[in-house]
Amino acid sequence: MLGSALLNQQQHIGLQTLSSLAGLAHSSLGPCTTYTFIQEGLSREAALVGSSFRLVQTLEPACGVGQLVSETLRAHHKVYRSGTGCLLFLAGAWSRAALESLRRGVPVPHIISIMSEGMEVCSQACRSNSISINSITGKTSVVPPDPLRNPAGCPPQGSSPLRGTSRDKNTHDQRGLKIKLTHSRHFCESRCENFSTDPRPGSQESELVCITRVAETLCHGRVNAMKLAMEAAHLQSKIRQDGSRFALDLSKVLTCILPGSSEEKARVLPGCVVRLSPEQVLVARLLEVQQLKVALIDGDLGVRFRHLGFRKPKDMKHFTDNLDSGSSSKEDEWTEKVLSILLKLNVTLVLLTGAASENLTSRCFSHHLLVVEKLKLSILKAFAEATGAIVVTYVTQLSARCVGAGAQVTLWTDVSCEGERPLVAANIYTSRNLGLVTAVLTSCIQGKMQALEDEFWGCAYRLHGALEDGAVLPGAGALETLCIRDLQRKAERHMKLSAEVDGDPAQQTEAEAAGDPYRGDVLRLMADGLTDYISTVMVNSGRFSKLQAWTAVRQEVRRLEGLVGGGGEFSGLWLETEAEDRVSSSDGTSSPTGVKVCDNLNVKLEVWRKALDLVFLVLQTDAEVITGLDLETPGAHAEFMLL
Repeated sequence: MLGSALLNQQQHIGLQTLSSLAGLAHSSLGPCTTYTFIQEGLSREAALVGSSFRLVQTLEPACGVGQLVSETLRAHHKVYRSGTGCLLFLAGAWSRAALESLRRGVPVPHIISIMSEGMEVCSQACRSNSISINSITGKTSVVPPDPLRNPAGCPPQGSSPLRGTSRDKNTHDQRGLKIKLTHSRHFCESRCENFSTDPRPGSQESELVCITRVAETLCHGRVNAMKLAMEAAHLQSKIRQDGSRFALDLSKVLTCILPGSSEEKARVLPGCVVRLSPEQVLVARLLEVQQLKVALIDGDLGVRFRHLGFRKPKDMKHFTDNLDSGSSSKEDEWTEKVLSILLKLNVTLVLLTGAASENLTSRCFSHHLLVVEKLKLSILKAFAEATGAIVVTYVTQLSARCVGAGAQVTLWTDVSCEGERPLVAANIYTSRNLGLVTAVLTSCIQGKMQALEDEFWGCAYRLHGALEDGAVLPGAGALETLCIRDLQRKAERHMKLSAEVDGDPAQQTEAEAAGDPYRGDVLRLMADGLTDYISTVMVNSGRFSKLQAWTAVRQEVRRLEGLVGGGGEFSGLWLETEAEDRVSSSDGTSSPTGVKVCDNLNVKLEVWRKALDLVFLVLQTDAEVITGLDLETPGAHAEFMLL
């Protein structure tokens, strides 16, 4: 068999590197937030990071595998804003499973085939044990068998809900709380003080309270961040008057970072809140009581800006012999031209998605014209709908019909730090409801601001994803435990089959062709990777040692072995910490709740698939580097699987 001996003897450097990089994810897993302080050796620059994604991006690994990991995490974070720690950890755990499989003599194509089969087992466990958000909110008690996204946001419904265990009941009795079923319509109770606890059935307030219960199961220990996300949803629900289904429109949610004040002063405000420079503050103060004419530009506000299709190559230069040093520069001419256009159209507010020329902005400020840059395109579209403005690509495209009216600016300094120079922000809005909301994030620690922003967006995306999927998954390690059970069951069946055909040459050849001699070992190694993940999260909770965590997982798997079907009865709630069991109230005190933990359906599936794809890519690359690929050798293609 081509390269089999070499594959077993040579070191797979790529898989080893992937396993080492995955060690960066260990400290950031779980609900207990830990921060890592990174200092660059030569420049002595420092950074404070609170997630695996930020950690990898800050370290900037230079090796090929490191760059591949960095790009994978960046792509996932851009879409989901959560799950990068799990992705990186499982990529490392399953890379070790692949290495061990190679050590045992399993060929690369069989490793890829069997681990793909194992992934299908895990995907089926997700589909079989997903929980309709209606069963959490109390609207219905059925669980959808396969909750894929659809236009209505409601998945098909089928199997019965999951029930709580006796251990859960004893725990609640000890706390003096009413006994609740783990995954029934009494899944949890709302503790959000901003919403009515006895709303009218079928009203928007009733739906909002139900969604609050879903949000509590998805906060993953980030209680304050999820509270801000729910406040954003609450404001958007007040703005909508069409009676549409409750949803969190992330395209109309933005953040404004104001360091220097305590984290308790963070809040959510309607409108577009942006931080201002001292020059912008002076202009905004003069415009506060006015109805402003607004221009909207999707791009940079500079003389060198070109549309993507017409941007000149950077390495091209133009020289001329007729250089008149006495005439104004091209940029000055452009600045005067643009300023004259804006003044002629009586524009007093310019909003753009790109950056603005410093020369132009300084001239605009002198004419009491406020320029706000680096906004999302969705924000510009919201202002266009409310003011009648038309978004243009170049400022020279502006005309009277492109300029909108009715925008307003209000200065806002409520969160400024006492005794220091205040950080001033402005709220830009219109008399018509824009649907825009801004989460104003504050902290006394400058280096912590990025982590707080990541936490907010993680909670907002989890809530948005749950509403869009129409279903969630049992969290706190419960779903992973079911996957471990199912993988071990399948492994035992394959081992039993191999034992039955042992001694029969005809059946043995057929079994080997299907990869049966290896399937049991590889599937068990995949299950060990999931066990390692759950136990690491448990250790990070501060309540378990590594040995205790592994023992608890194995005991739970053994308990599940006696259950028939998907889940039926399981808890998997060992990861609840005091931080998860207590939710801060408005008076600063805390009260115990019955909140359980859930995960996003599609996010978890994507995390698992991307982690395994990453392992496959590195595994096959290693194999090709070690053995080489002679296309003229008969049967060479059979040794590799195209991904």
